[in-house]
Amino acid sequence: MTKRVAVLLGGPSSEREVSLVSGAACAKALREGGYEVVEIDPGEALMQRLAEAAPDIVFNALHGPWGEDGRVQGLLEWFGRPYTHSGVLASALAMDKQRAKAVFEAAGIDCPKGAVLDRKTIADAHPMEPPYVIKPVNEGSSVGVYIIRPGDNRPPADIGSDQWKLGEDVLVEEFIPGRELTVAVLGDEPLAVTEILPKSDFYDFEAKYAAGGSAHEVPARIPPEIEKRCMEAAVAAHEAVGARGLTRSDFRYDMHNDRLALLEINTQPGMTPTSLAPEQAAYRGRDFKALCAWIAEDASCLR
Repeated sequence: MTKRVAVLLGGPSSEREVSLVSGAACAKALREGGYEVVEIDPGEALMQRLAEAAPDIVFNALHGPWGEDGRVQGLLEWFGRPYTHSGVLASALAMDKQRAKAVFEAAGIDCPKGAVLDRKTIADAHPMEPPYVIKPVNEGSSVGVYIIRPGDNRPPADIGSDQWKLGEDVLVEEFIPGRELTVAVLGDEPLAVTEILPKSDFYDFEAKYAAGGSAHEVPARIPPEIEKRCMEAAVAAHEAVGARGLTRSDFRYDMHNDRLALLEINTQPGMTPTSLAPEQAAYRGRDFKALCAWIAEDASCLR
């Protein structure tokens, strides 16, 4: 019997355009894999549209607030059909960077030191000695992230302006120099370590999603012991927040101080042509069609 899959894509977040690309790619792969697919761009009538679609599985390809912070997961729990990726608690926890960091540190995972501060109180003066990083507490894809470097007079004016729409609280944390590494976890298995080599100063939104914005080296050319530490930390982070399905954990490795620090875990990794998790799955012998099928079937086993 052919399974019917509803793919959620788009949505109202700042990462809408990325989600549209991710969702379209996943829908195409699922169709090619023999599934019956209906694409749904969530809005106020989401529950009605899901009821009309009557899917066997809901494939969540949403990114950013609402789509990966526990809210749509709560609706899907109410809907009562299997859905992909992490559940309500893991999604909400992972999306709140500071609370997730507390959980990671309790699990023995090193994270950058920092604090949540009101954006307007830091707009005119440095909250810590540069270099440091300012980022929204509940955004992904490097939306609203700034690196404040030595010599900068103060944080960017955008932080305190009325144009800032990413929340009143921001996370301020130490900048850790070094190499950008990432590990996808599928189920309970780490796939590989990728080193990200952005063409810009750091791995920002453009570097993540624009063609040629960054180079991905998989497997990363790092010592075996660092590879092992990365993979173990990614699995530990996945388990610490109670994630399921596919996640991706991002790290900085400071070679001079031999420090591996977890920046964040992403419970809804990108599924675009330039995304990291599909590259790692392909490296391990699972092409994009097979990866999407695995994610869908993993969800169907939960109910």
